Amino acid sequence: MIWRIACQLPRSSAIFFTNKRVAPANVNILIQDPMKRRLSDSASHISSKRTRMETAKISLLPEEEQLSRLLLDASEYIDKSGELDEKVVLRFAGGWIRDKLLGIQSNDIDVAINIMTGENFGIKLKEYVEISENVKKHGLRPKDLGSFHNIKKNPEQSKHLETTTVKIFGRDVDFVNLRKEVYAGDSRNPTMEFGTPEEDAERRDATINALFYNIHSGLVEDFTGGLKDLRAQRITTPMDPEKTFNDDPLRVLRLIRFASRLGFTIDPNVGKWMGDASVAQNLKMKISRERVGIELGKMLKDKSPVTALKLMDRLGLYSTVFTDPAREVPIPDSSKWSIAYNLLSTLKDAETPGSVYHTLVRSDDAKFQAWILAAIVPWGTVEKPKKEGVKAIENEPYSTDIIRRGVALDSKLCAMVTGAFRNRTQITDLKNAIGRSEPWTNQRDVVGMMIRGWKSDWKLHALYALLVEADSDKYGPLIQGWQKFLDHIEKMELMDVATEKYPLTGKDLQKALNEKPGIWVGKALDVCMRWRLKYPTSQNLGEAIEDVKSQLSELKKN
Repeated sequence: MIWRIACQLPRSSAIFFTNKRVAPANVNILIQDPMKRRLSDSASHISSKRTRMETAKISLLPEEEQLSRLLLDASEYIDKSGELDEKVVLRFAGGWIRDKLLGIQSNDIDVAINIMTGENFGIKLKEYVEISENVKKHGLRPKDLGSFHNIKKNPEQSKHLETTTVKIFGRDVDFVNLRKEVYAGDSRNPTMEFGTPEEDAERRDATINALFYNIHSGLVEDFTGGLKDLRAQRITTPMDPEKTFNDDPLRVLRLIRFASRLGFTIDPNVGKWMGDASVAQNLKMKISRERVGIELGKMLKDKSPVTALKLMDRLGLYSTVFTDPAREVPIPDSSKWSIAYNLLSTLKDAETPGSVYHTLVRSDDAKFQAWILAAIVPWGTVEKPKKEGVKAIENEPYSTDIIRRGVALDSKLCAMVTGAFRNRTQITDLKNAIGRSEPWTNQRDVVGMMIRGWKSDWKLHALYALLVEADSDKYGPLIQGWQKFLDHIEKMELMDVATEKYPLTGKDLQKALNEKPGIWVGKALDVCMRWRLKYPTSQNLGEAIEDVKSQLSELKKN
């Protein structure tokens, strides 16, 4: 099976790859002999499969040229010092080259160094820019110099690297040595050694991420077929996919993310191993849930979250990603999961002022949270047995457990998910009552206090209730029912009632009633809010105080 996701790639003045498997008109493809440098045994199988290296020329933006000139001069400065037996060679690596070739703007650049660690190169670069004539030559401004004096070290313990980061000409630049990786059988944390460009390319997750731009030659260097795969809009791996994913199962999620972002096809053999049961088990048990959550977050904040969820679904990864390996949790039925994420995509695509999506999803954060809710719909009706004598967190619904422990997302998101699960039935009941035109649904104080009980996230809770209710891909009647519900709330001017301020403060009530503070105050404030909802235009706050006074003895009861 080939999974092709439709996507229109951006055109730019740099390079644009068409669907046709031919070189773009403005890319010069050169065929050169393999690099003279000897390959290690671990990389020798690459040269046996690919006896020629493909290269391409690209045009740099002025600030990219400025950065290249600075790094070239810094490497020459190091060479002239005579401290090293071999000349320094610098290559831009990874995602920047891919995005450059696709005409996508990228401000983060990784620089791979042949014979120095990132930390050591950073020290020499700082030394170079502290020479006044070099400052003048490269037009370094005070803010650029300031960043050089605050070079950050990023050891990345999980990869045993010495990476140094510095902001240069407004770009975040990471320096790290070329390397090869050796994996232990039970860990995704490799033992690192200096490597050749071929070995460094081989260890990467996808051929399109394994390209280098050699700033000395001005050429893109391709050791793994990445240029060909870019032209074909295809995701494949430099190494055998079985080894790639068993070495580091997190690459499965990374490739889903790249495929969904770029609209690329996943190579059939690669797709087979991405969905392999043993790889899925390794992804579940060997990868920290924080890392899983980071990749999931990137997918759902990217340009096509629905594509990422579709790929995850087709690969059979639901119970692998949305689980808690450290605890025994049930396996939810995800056979109809596609109904939920396709419905959210449909609502988003049909967005107009006043529509369901426009009304319920009101910010960039809400857009991400909406996709999180779509992701956990299979947990929507799975009840968790309540335990006595335990902390409240232990009685959170399974859906919250998955967000908190399974994908390790933040507490604010967990609270929203908990509310969505617990309020779903009541929200759906109100929607159905409005659909039946029951008289009580026109009582502004009754409906308004219900919504206030759902708190400020109630719109997302309503979206979740809608997604859980969907049981087929015939969305029309369902959407119409929820549209009627929202139109009714809007007509009653209750859309923002959950965040509406009380008409009186607790101190106002204590003073007016000559009462001491107590638990009665919170209940009394709700009485005032009911009065305000019932009489929205009244300015006579004394009426609200009288309402409280008439109920005071009852309010003081526990």
